[in-house]
Amino acid sequence: MTSSTLSVTMIKSKNGRLPSHKACIKGLGLRKINHTVLLADTLENRGMINKVSYMLKVREL
Repeated sequence: MTSSTLSVTMIKSKNGRLPSHKACIKGLGLRKINHTVLLADTLENRGMINKVSYMLKVREL
């Protein structure tokens, strides 16, 4: 992976999701709908993003 940055926005609610999916959202630092965080492009972050990709919008910066 390159040392780029990802902009991750939560677009769906975490209510009613599996506990492991909620943990991934928390691990990414997302708190509520339309909250955006900037993350390093690492394998760990990519794994969490892939697990809950149906709830997120991701852009490479």
